[in-house]
Amino acid sequence: MRDAGLPIALLSLGIAWLLDSLHWLPDIQWVWVIGLVGAGVAVLFLDGVTKSSIVTGPILIVVGVLSFFHQFHGLGWRYIVPVMLITAGATLLAARSPAIPASRAERRRLKDSAKHPDQPDGKA
Repeated sequence: MRDAGLPIALLSLGIAWLLDSLHWLPDIQWVWVIGLVGAGVAVLFLDGVTKSSIVTGPILIVVGVLSFFHQFHGLGWRYIVPVMLITAGATLLAARSPAIPASRAERRRLKDSAKHPDQPDGKA
């Protein structure tokens, strides 16, 4: 599975939104919260740490947590929007780090080259 972060995020949000619009979810929006957090964890688990998953996964998790606090504790938009902006900015900055690979294949290549530093192409 190659960089599944964005497709998983789009599918999760779209399905949850559709089910909510059709009123197929219970009034207590646990499915929505668990779905968002679960999708974020799935992105990080399936893709590992890559430039796309380090942004998509945490954003989905934070959206799920903020949704919980909005629904059950009345957290207002004046707090939700800044937290989302901070999260997006922090994860986008983290993704710019050269230590984070662009894809799973690059991560494997870096890991192999670390095991065999005498070989310039990482092949043993």
